[in-house]
Amino acid sequence: MPPDLSVLTALPVQRREPLKVVDSWDLTIPYQEFRAQHLMPPALAAQLPDRLTGHRTYVVVNQKGGAGKTTTAMELAAVWTAMGYTVRVIDSDHQASLSGWLQPLYPEDVAPKDRRELTDVFYGRCSLDEATYYTRYQGLYVVPSTEELALVDLDPRVGKDTALRRAIAASQAPIDITIIDAPPALGKLSVNGLTAADEALVPLKVGALDERGLGKLHRTIRAVQEETNADLVVRATFLTAWKRSEYAREVAEKVRTDYPEAAVFTIRESVKAAEAPKHFEPVRLFEPTGTTAADYDQAGRMLLQPKEITA
Repeated sequence: MPPDLSVLTALPVQRREPLKVVDSWDLTIPYQEFRAQHLMPPALAAQLPDRLTGHRTYVVVNQKGGAGKTTTAMELAAVWTAMGYTVRVIDSDHQASLSGWLQPLYPEDVAPKDRRELTDVFYGRCSLDEATYYTRYQGLYVVPSTEELALVDLDPRVGKDTALRRAIAASQAPIDITIIDAPPALGKLSVNGLTAADEALVPLKVGALDERGLGKLHRTIRAVQEETNADLVVRATFLTAWKRSEYAREVAEKVRTDYPEAAVFTIRESVKAAEAPKHFEPVRLFEPTGTTAADYDQAGRMLLQPKEITA
């Protein structure tokens, strides 16, 4: 039996006061005057926002935990679902934070031991579609993970760099957007995500450890572009938990230098937004008037136009 779909909730379209959008930063002003802004390179602004004409895959990646990967994946999925797209998120982290946040709706007649997850896809025990489940939100689906997924990074018999790309290509589900929430490590699972994706999204929590890790992440992305996915582009970086400081400005410019082709979105900090996973709701539902929800909403709409509904 299918799950009880009477619980499905439509994610609302919400409009808020947007941040200023600039094409460069003025680094000569005092940091006290350096306000949260979204940066959109002129070349990218000429292309965006666009409307999807086919399926697109994004990977949200950063090797450091606590950078905001899962929140970024969740909020963009919620924004794009509210815009009319059908979105599937793949939890590629064995910590299963996204799976716990979204809470898959499993078929009522399937025993827990028979439920499928991403590990089963890598081991060839099921297809990606067979591991895809409803969530409580209309148009938003999840491929869950468990602690067993950690085996993929360690087992040389499974999880070749192109495994996830092949699984997505073989999918028959009517999905517009796939978002891969990569693990906090640059191992096999992250490389699989980068190899499968059309576009990479890089969250970065402003802090010294994040900045030092940028070099390794940058090299990994460029290596994937050279070896397994020449079409991969870094579409955007997200400066999460944004607080105005001189150091925040320096990190923002470092990201801009490493990825000149990418948009840079500043996501302002909100203490209440951090409670959203405990309530199993996207931030846009849990704190709809907060700055975090507003900034992700604006970023999602800058990257894509709402889906055109055809009769």
